[in-house]
Amino acid sequence: MEEEKILKQNRIDNEEILRIKEIEQQEVDDEKLMKEKENSSSKAKISTKLFALRVTANREDQVMTFISSNIVRKKLLVYSVIRPHGMRGYIFLEAETRSDAEQAAYGIPYARGLLPNEIGYHEIEHMLEQAKKDVDIRKNDIAEIISGPFKREKCKISRVDKAKEEVVVELLEAAVPIPITLKMDAVKVIRRDSDE
Repeated sequence: MEEEKILKQNRIDNEEILRIKEIEQQEVDDEKLMKEKENSSSKAKISTKLFALRVTANREDQVMTFISSNIVRKKLLVYSVIRPHGMRGYIFLEAETRSDAEQAAYGIPYARGLLPNEIGYHEIEHMLEQAKKDVDIRKNDIAEIISGPFKREKCKISRVDKAKEEVVVELLEAAVPIPITLKMDAVKVIRRDSDE
């Protein structure tokens, strides 16, 4: 009897050991898959380069139009065409390869050719500015305050000053309507006034 109990116990122990090994192997396989996914996602990142295109002075807008149509027509890997304000005679192309940038500029009137060296982003960074997103906030809209001491309070827009990017609001839950001046990005429109 004791021998049978010992044999049964050994079988159970062996089965547990096999299960543990299977689980460990599964964990190792999962780690390998995760590493492969990370490597493939890092390889999928696009590396772009900036190239400067010389153009005839005061013809930058025309050249940009021609280049844009060329890029679409030839399906080139050019991601942006940059014309810095105040810099005459040059347009910058953000492309994956130099040949894509050359193909985009090939046969375009007023384009004089690419400069031989790539341009670093830090060289043109000071010429670029962040594009501001136009916020559609109107008088009598119902909004929620998303920052400041009145956070999560509902309010009604009473005045909008787009030049200063400010709004004057009145709290809905307040017993006495007190006008509060806030920045436009401190409110989020919940619903429009149905009268307008």
